[in-house]
Amino acid sequence: MKKISVSKAIQYIDQLESYSRSVSLTAVLWLSIPVFLLLLVLPPGILVVMGEQQQVNTLNSKVGVHTRLTDEVEEWKIQRTLRMVREMGSPWIVEYFPWAYIEGEEGQYGWDHSDLVIEHARNQGLQVIARLGMVPDWARPDPEEVETTFTYIDPEYYDEFARFAAAFVERYQGQVNYIIIWNEPNLSFEWGYRPVDPAAYVELLRVVYPVVHSVNPDIVVLAGALAPTLEPEGSPAGLNDLLYLEKLYEAGGAAYFDALAAHTYGLVFPPDMSPDPEIINFRRVELLRDIMDQHGDMDKLIYITEAGWNEHPRWTWAVKSSQRVTYTLDAYKWAADAWPWCPVVAMWMFRTPWELHNYQDYYAFVTPDFRERPVYSFVQAYTSGGAE
Repeated sequence: MKKISVSKAIQYIDQLESYSRSVSLTAVLWLSIPVFLLLLVLPPGILVVMGEQQQVNTLNSKVGVHTRLTDEVEEWKIQRTLRMVREMGSPWIVEYFPWAYIEGEEGQYGWDHSDLVIEHARNQGLQVIARLGMVPDWARPDPEEVETTFTYIDPEYYDEFARFAAAFVERYQGQVNYIIIWNEPNLSFEWGYRPVDPAAYVELLRVVYPVVHSVNPDIVVLAGALAPTLEPEGSPAGLNDLLYLEKLYEAGGAAYFDALAAHTYGLVFPPDMSPDPEIINFRRVELLRDIMDQHGDMDKLIYITEAGWNEHPRWTWAVKSSQRVTYTLDAYKWAADAWPWCPVVAMWMFRTPWELHNYQDYYAFVTPDFRERPVYSFVQAYTSGGAE
């Protein structure tokens, strides 16, 4: 075997490394060519321009819709959705801003998506009611010990939720004037699949209320967003909304909210049907109002943050499309004429990012690909004075 010196060996290794680097660089360059060619032929992204400040023109200032932009990732679709809301003549939207989406890691806030929604809503001249909820994983028990859902919150994390709510209120001061604390706490599903607990909900309000008012004294805190239900006490599904509100007052809740949020669906009944404690219909909210009056809370308003009729062809609680149009228009008119204590009726729901493939699709005013349902067109005509 031929022997070589150490210096020759080192020189030989250096040459090999240089050659290897050269080959690697060449390979990278060749592999990059298809990527560059692909970038050349791909269509450009959609340019989104905010445009001039808009305002809503409407003959009924109480017309509202519940948008569902929570999972809409494309900015142009957010803009188009909210532009269509304005063009329909709706000054109000209710939108969901999940705690779990914004503070996925404790103390680290990601505001990008909520910034987009609120910026575009304000540009369209819309008033935003922000629903706050959904518990992040870090604020829930260890799943290996206790299995919970995103609606489960323990009292030990009320302070953390209050901190998030205050951060939200402070960030959007002057842009968002209304927040809803939780959603349908009188349903077991919305209370973490636990027995509903009005006193525990009042405690949540007690913790959150002073904190958000400390950063924005003008914020309007909405309690409840109570679901209309006839469930009796002890039911595993929830509690009758009338009983729940009564217990909320008994627990001292009046001091910790500025207005009530309520859901009032019409099911198959016309909107002028008289309220009845044993029936779920549009005017059931008047019974909630009576309870507020009985507790001396008549100065507080009720914001209807979900309502409406469904037009699914086979669902038991749906109506025909033509009935839905008539009932929706009549509901908006009823609120305008008969409910001075109700600033808005936000119908469920304006549009979803994709089809849900269930009866919920038939609440939408606009399809995911922005096709208008008849209810949209008739509401638009009504708010512009083109239809009675």
